[in-house]
Amino acid sequence: MTQTLPVLADLGSNSGLSAYLSKVNTAPILSVEEEKALAKRFHEDRDLDAARQLVFSHLRYVVSIARGFAGYGLPLSDLIQEGNVGLMKAVKRFDHERDVRLVSFAVHWIKAEIYDYVVRNWRIVKIATTKAQRKLFFNLRKNRARLGVMKEAEVESMAEALDVKPETVREMETRMSGADVAFEADDDEDDAPRGLAPAEAIGDSSFDPGRLIYQADEHRYRHQQLDRALDSLDDRSRDIIAARWLAEDDHKQTLSDLADKYGVSAERIRQIEKRAMEQMRQAASASA
Repeated sequence: MTQTLPVLADLGSNSGLSAYLSKVNTAPILSVEEEKALAKRFHEDRDLDAARQLVFSHLRYVVSIARGFAGYGLPLSDLIQEGNVGLMKAVKRFDHERDVRLVSFAVHWIKAEIYDYVVRNWRIVKIATTKAQRKLFFNLRKNRARLGVMKEAEVESMAEALDVKPETVREMETRMSGADVAFEADDDEDDAPRGLAPAEAIGDSSFDPGRLIYQADEHRYRHQQLDRALDSLDDRSRDIIAARWLAEDDHKQTLSDLADKYGVSAERIRQIEKRAMEQMRQAASASA
């Protein structure tokens, strides 16, 4: 069945955005098997419906990431639209044969599109207030050879080539690299360098909603895998694994404890444990 993607039809309407957010939150969360099967259909059979399903199931992550850029005064709906472009690029490039989830792969592409949009449209700190600064800004974006803080020699060379002060180059580099600086710009003097503000201030990613949702999904998936692996064991093997590996530290049993319980040698318990672990690995691999 063809999946129809939700559209931000009325960008100026709060009701339109609310309807969109409600729609994407109903998207099913794909299992690893479903995700890989859809990606395989898209890349091998050019099945566009499979691609649409992959995109639809990940739109909630785009919304979560887009909210992290809301402090720049740009419409959330526009940020989401740009992030969706990044998501579609990620789906197109996603390799289903690699052991990585699509959401982890897509985060880079989503942020890259939103970041580029913010840089193109940011007006809060007037990132390019003079002709020289605008020239510097676009040259830095185009010619920076690496991420991070520029070396002093690079700063001096860029300043000389563009006929600006080294301090101006450092300021613009700081803005573009997302340094931890004050958000408000200083507009007291028109000709003075503006107050610094980050170009990529997303906050502590450990509390990012998209990351938290993914971690919860991954945690649930791992538990399901463990349950399936345990179900593949007989009762004695399952009890030994649980007592040796799944119990709290102060309740874990030794090989001798289990040997006494089952009336066999400790070596026999070790053999059962080893065979059970191998059986669980095979069961987990078969379900991955």
